Amino acid sequence: MNTSFKLTLVLSFLLLFATSIYASEKVTKFNFVSEKNLEVGEELTYEVSYSFLKLGQLKFIVTGKKAFKGKTYYNAIAYIDSYNGIPFVDLHMIYASTLTPDFFSAFFRGIVKSKEYTTFTDYTFNYQKSYVRVKKGKMQPYELWTDSTAHIGQEYEDGLSILYYARMNAGSDKSVEVPCFVNEKKGIAKINFYPDVNSVKINAVDYNIACTRLDGELNFVSVFGLTGYFEGWFSDDSASVPIAAKLKVIVGNVRLELTSWKRTGWTPPKYEKN
Repeated sequence: MNTSFKLTLVLSFLLLFATSIYASEKVTKFNFVSEKNLEVGEELTYEVSYSFLKLGQLKFIVTGKKAFKGKTYYNAIAYIDSYNGIPFVDLHMIYASTLTPDFFSAFFRGIVKSKEYTTFTDYTFNYQKSYVRVKKGKMQPYELWTDSTAHIGQEYEDGLSILYYARMNAGSDKSVEVPCFVNEKKGIAKINFYPDVNSVKINAVDYNIACTRLDGELNFVSVFGLTGYFEGWFSDDSASVPIAAKLKVIVGNVRLELTSWKRTGWTPPKYEKN
């Protein structure tokens, strides 16, 4: 496996789950999905590292929301960019999702930028008529390479919407099997949510953060051939912000850490040992 492919694989995997590290000292507490909330304009920025090499940056933004038939739909976007000067890699991707009221995917767009051209992949989910429309092609000049439909009998997550599903359920006490549609294939993400409160440390603050944990497994091959076990923690509050990540992938351990944020009145909750 060449170095360029390794770095591309590592960065892209992080779009599936923004999770975290350093669990210790557990205190049981129960949170509820109804307490969770998203804020339009929220920006969360992370640094991605592979071993001792700083690879790049991830930024997640909640870009808008709208009401339709008494229910709320959110729009979110993720930017993933490798740092300048990283050998053999120049990676720039954009993922955008429209989230249903129960935080599944209504629409997904993935954009990959290269020196030659920019490609796009669109998934439009029509749950009422039980199909997803897939469009793939090139932008500027526009070329449509694929335009097809596939039958679906339930709601699905895409590579970005599943992060927000996890956020809204963090701190609960349950195990779920979540249908996913990634790389034009159907699969299942098995997720176990735990109510225990854990102590987590990152460089952005000078205290330990109170977080709740989840873990699970992907039973399908996802973006750039990734699959298998994952785990993580989210801030133990109504925001459920992903704080950091440590993921074991086929090239080794990958770390993602929250470096900055924009959310009205929010700071990471301090861990208080009982």
